[in-house]
Amino acid sequence: MTRRLLLGYLSLAVLILLSLGIPLGYVYSRAEREQIISSAEDEAESVSAFASLSITAGRERRELPHRARHCAERIRGRVVIVGGDGKLLATSHALSATESRNLASRPEIAAALRGRDAIDVRTSTIGGVRYLSVAAPVVHGDVLQGAVRLTVPTDAVESRVHRIWLLLAVGGLAVLTAVAAVGLVFARWTSRPILELERFAHRLADGQFTTPAPVTSGPQEVRSLAATFNQTAARLEHLLASQRAFAAEASHQLKTPLAALRLRLDNLEAEMTGHARDSLNAAMTETDRLARMVEGLLAMARMEESAVTREPVDLDQVCAERQLTWTPLFERHGAHLALLGDPVGHALAVPGAVEQILDNLLSNALRATPLGSTVTIVLRCTAPDRRHLPARPAWIQLHVIDEGPGMTADQRRRAFDRFWRAPDAPKGGTGLGLSLVQRLAHASGGEAILARAPGGGLDAAIRLRPAPRASQGRPAQGRPSRIGLPRRVRSDRSTPETAPPSARSPV
Repeated sequence: MTRRLLLGYLSLAVLILLSLGIPLGYVYSRAEREQIISSAEDEAESVSAFASLSITAGRERRELPHRARHCAERIRGRVVIVGGDGKLLATSHALSATESRNLASRPEIAAALRGRDAIDVRTSTIGGVRYLSVAAPVVHGDVLQGAVRLTVPTDAVESRVHRIWLLLAVGGLAVLTAVAAVGLVFARWTSRPILELERFAHRLADGQFTTPAPVTSGPQEVRSLAATFNQTAARLEHLLASQRAFAAEASHQLKTPLAALRLRLDNLEAEMTGHARDSLNAAMTETDRLARMVEGLLAMARMEESAVTREPVDLDQVCAERQLTWTPLFERHGAHLALLGDPVGHALAVPGAVEQILDNLLSNALRATPLGSTVTIVLRCTAPDRRHLPARPAWIQLHVIDEGPGMTADQRRRAFDRFWRAPDAPKGGTGLGLSLVQRLAHASGGEAILARAPGGGLDAAIRLRPAPRASQGRPAQGRPSRIGLPRRVRSDRSTPETAPPSARSPV
């Protein structure tokens, strides 16, 4: 921000200097040129009047050479006087015979000999020096008696003009230096509190509630913004503290009565017979479901109450571990669990999020998959991102594909809503699992997608960003053996919670 402010100040200063300096230089150059032309014209008219008197009195041979040399010394130039026939009458410097014969053919002299009361101004270069030529007719009454030509060197004028341009350039640089120094001080004064506010905003986004941002420096608008930010941060911290307190109190106040209720129901089991036992089992099932729902709500509240930092997670290792954990439970239910795909390396995710996502998706798949079918975990990489060298995948996809009944398009759109369950969903779910999966995926910088599997089941996919190469650890050394692809695959559903005790998600 400091650089942008300084660049803006300098751009404005350069624009003002160019708008003032360039016209000033041109005006001065034009004034100098007009002054030397005016002086040469006055001198030419003076010599022309003197020559007219000398020619009329017949003293041109005696007086004009002296006058020509005297005038040339005064103007530091050259003076030539010719008669009406174009022949040389007087000169301030030596001329060759050819130059003397060709005087009448010179454009400025020819123009003066043709006109009356006319002055012709031309520029020429003689010996590397630029000259300004002024020619005036010598007239007595109505009789044209000759012409006078003055050549004045313009190097002195050009030197003064160049010096003025140089002074303007040096002055402009001095002004720019001063503007840069003052602008840098002002830009730092303006941007320092904003940068401080930005740092505090990043800390707040990371869940670090530190001391309030300073509000004693910078422009009034920035100080007001900092004060508002501090009020917002304080209010947010208070709300999050209240939410944490509520989550802690709710966890204690809800879980303890539910545990006591379940214990009392267990104690009644031995005394129940017949239909009463069936009602007791239904009550115990609903109690377990309520306990899982409470756990799910508390897990979502804990996840939302604070910001979390994404870290590189070895997806190959996590998927292999979850396959080993869930395989015995799948086998007890008469199903198979396979892990397919090529190694994908590390992805950015919230710590523990991938495990919870897999547990919820595998639990849902196990509840929906028929006997003898296969649930498949598939890891894939999308097309490489060419903006990075070396190129790395733009996304890493984690699929859990089952062979269950699947979902309609409308059901897949609603599956991530809290407490929503498909009409034909197995009993025992709470409708919170997929909602938690989606929130964990978003917190990890990715997304959750439900699609129809090729075989009619549900394909639940999670897309995550690959971790930078420098932050990745060593890849997993091995992976359990895999089986072939299933005949059918499947996509969306609500939330069962059938995870084994060692792998159960919070929901």
